[in-house]
Order: sequence, then structure tokens, then C-alpha cells
Amino acid sequence: MSCYCRLFVPGGTWFFTVRLADRQSDLLLREVGLLRDCVATAKARWPFDIDAAVILPDHLHMIWTLPEGDADFPKRWRLIKSTFSRHQPPPGLPRDSQLRKGEKGIWQRRFWEHLIRDASDLEAHRRLIHEARVRAGLVPRPDAWPYSSVHRDSRFGGAQPPIGPGFAGQGGSRPTLRAAVSRRA
Repeated sequence: MSCYCRLFVPGGTWFFTVRLADRQSDLLLREVGLLRDCVATAKARWPFDIDAAVILPDHLHMIWTLPEGDADFPKRWRLIKSTFSRHQPPPGLPRDSQLRKGEKGIWQRRFWEHLIRDASDLEAHRRLIHEARVRAGLVPRPDAWPYSSVHRDSRFGGAQPPIGPGFAGQGGSRPTLRAAVSRRA
């Protein structure tokens, strides 16, 4: 069995990619309302901020900032994925390994995460999120895709909404990258 080692930084900012098991599916777009409800449920139970997001047909990308002192992003993803799956029929006959783990086979088992290190890393991952649907050939421009935080960000007159004091010395109320970077140094 493989050993997956994750870096847990309380109050850290993370980039995630979460995929469906069926890479040809458009389930996330068909059930975007349910997905949003599942994320809202997780946020209400275990708070986190969504700095940027895009939902594509078979996967999604998000940047989250966790509360100070909290590094448990896996429990949040577990709640989102399990709540979403609970409201979907199984895509086919489950394999024995899925039955043993109580899975329906809708999501890939794991997700990809990356700890955001600094302002340039955050900007690079925001750009990746905003350009994802263009690279996928779904739209000609980022603002033409309805399932993205680019619309929210544009209300702030730029590529990013204002964020808290832990990031690049800006004022606000949310500790973010400074705490994560100083713990790594």
C-alpha cells in the first residue's frame, strides 16, 4: 500500500484539484447546484475561505485558506465528496474495493493539493484557475465561463479580491500566507 504524506500547515492557503472517476463525465456541470450546496455545508460546519475556484465538467480547482490553527483540509473534502455522492446514483456496478470502503465510484479516491508559498505562487495558481476553461477548449475567454470565481474577482477591479493581513502586509482580518511561510522558514 502506498504512503501518502501531506504537509499540514495550520491557517495555510492551498490549491486543490479534485476529479471525478469518469473523466468523460459532465456530472459536475449537470449537478453544479448540488456541488455548491455541498461546499456551503462543509464551510458551515468547518469554515474556510475560497480564494478562487472553477468547476469544469469532470474536475474542479479551488484555492482555500483555512482558519488559524486549523490544517484539516481532508475532512472538508471528505464531507464535500461524500455529501455529493450520497445524492447521486452509482455510475455502475461498484467494485469490491469500493464496497469495502463505502464508495460509489463517483470521485477519484484522492485529490491533489499544493501549499501556496507566497504571493507569486498564489497569483500563478489563480491564473491557472482563471485560464483552465480556456485551456480545456470550453470557452474563448475566461469570463465567458459561468462556473468560476473570475466573475467575483472582477467585481474588485482586478484578478483578486482583497484578503487578510497575513498576506503581503495587507490589512484585513484573515491570516493566510505569512503564517504558512514563516512556519516553513
